[in-house]
Amino acid sequence: MQEHSDMANVAFLGLGVMGYPMARHLASKGHTVTVYNRTFAKAEKWVSEHGGKAAKTPREAATGQDFVFACVGNDDDLRSVVLGADGALAGMTKGTVFVDNTTASAEVARELYAAAKEKGVSFIDAPVSGGQAGAENGVLTVMCGGDEDAFARAEPVIMSFARACKRLGPSGAGQLTKMVNQICIAGVVQGLAEGVHFAKKAGLDVEAVIETISKGAAQSWQMENRYKTMNAGKFDFGFAVDWMRKDLAICLEEARSNGANLPLTALVDQFYAEVQKMGGRRWDTSSLLARLER
Repeated sequence: MQEHSDMANVAFLGLGVMGYPMARHLASKGHTVTVYNRTFAKAEKWVSEHGGKAAKTPREAATGQDFVFACVGNDDDLRSVVLGADGALAGMTKGTVFVDNTTASAEVARELYAAAKEKGVSFIDAPVSGGQAGAENGVLTVMCGGDEDAFARAEPVIMSFARACKRLGPSGAGQLTKMVNQICIAGVVQGLAEGVHFAKKAGLDVEAVIETISKGAAQSWQMENRYKTMNAGKFDFGFAVDWMRKDLAICLEEARSNGANLPLTALVDQFYAEVQKMGGRRWDTSSLLARLER
């Protein structure tokens, strides 16, 4: 295995809006990168821009690598790139590490951790926060679950595209932490949407109001980064409503099994369902304001 200071041989599976730039950061930090994407042409395009190799299957991509990263859509997409004759695990050797950056369920994380362990491979669930901009700029926050030794080996490589990376506990803990992240965001965005909506109805200068209150206890990342675009009625800046609903469904499902009470999360999820019906499936999450202004 590679020592911490060495450059690693890395595979990256899934070149979507997050994976494409994440893989780029790995290459730019000097790691040798092999990419796989369902649409092979996209993998070839990535290689033409950043070097490395394109593989036709996850297994081919994973063969001979120290680390395999994945950032795909959901639990089933994840299983399809990890398991089976053409899956990454089939190409991985004992002592190597699979790092999953997909936002998925804690259940699938534990399932794949167990499958990997049977092969002597480590599996870390490592969902990310920071959106497309965070991926582009290499400043994602990465929440990890898995064995301490595997995390210690993977952390320096993960930091190629992150500004913060922490192990929160055993397998599944990364995904559970990402659920906390999305629960917190849902409430904050709804609160900000209502605040902007109320300010408009009250005839206030929204810019002046937010500029003032953002210096106090109401301040949030969403307020700093989204109030101007929200106020302008522009909702094409990042994380899509469809993806947020996927994530909130995971949160609500987990809450049903662990007994957590999430009334606000459930309500905001329904508000996002209304935004979808308005044609806002690809709008960003701040589009909760559009629902209030119908």
